Amino acid sequence: MNNNDVLRRLRYALDISNPAMIEMFQLSGCTIEQPTLLKFLKKEEEEDFIACSNPLLSFFLDGLIVHKRGRRESADGQPPKPDASLNNNSILKKLRIALDLKEEDMLAVMGLAGVKISKAELSALFRNAGHKHFKECGDQFLRNFLQGLTIRNRNISTPQA
Repeated sequence: MNNNDVLRRLRYALDISNPAMIEMFQLSGCTIEQPTLLKFLKKEEEEDFIACSNPLLSFFLDGLIVHKRGRRESADGQPPKPDASLNNNSILKKLRIALDLKEEDMLAVMGLAGVKISKAELSALFRNAGHKHFKECGDQFLRNFLQGLTIRNRNISTPQA
């Protein structure tokens, strides 16, 4: 998934306004003007589209964490640096932290999207990359997670199977 798609889907799933998005960027130490934000939210084929880099998405996710959970004081007193090597696993981890989701919550969100996974499969996504049981989070998994968040947060009824 590209970063712009993640940004658009999160904005919709969590019903975040443009001013709130700009505030979340600012909470992490990044200043974004509304015209620039609107260009990030456009689709690739639209005119004036600007690709959202890994550090920019990381700034937004870190701001979302601060917005939802409050600022955490680091040991050295410095704000955390944006993650230039952002991947689906770290996006999922940051969302889990921001939304204060426990294991059962994560499984329930995935269930809303029609995906059944075990606790072991879920925990493999949050392990360190070098761990023997680490599992890479694919685009489809992240897409389904964001779809489940949308269903949960916007009270959309799920189709009955």
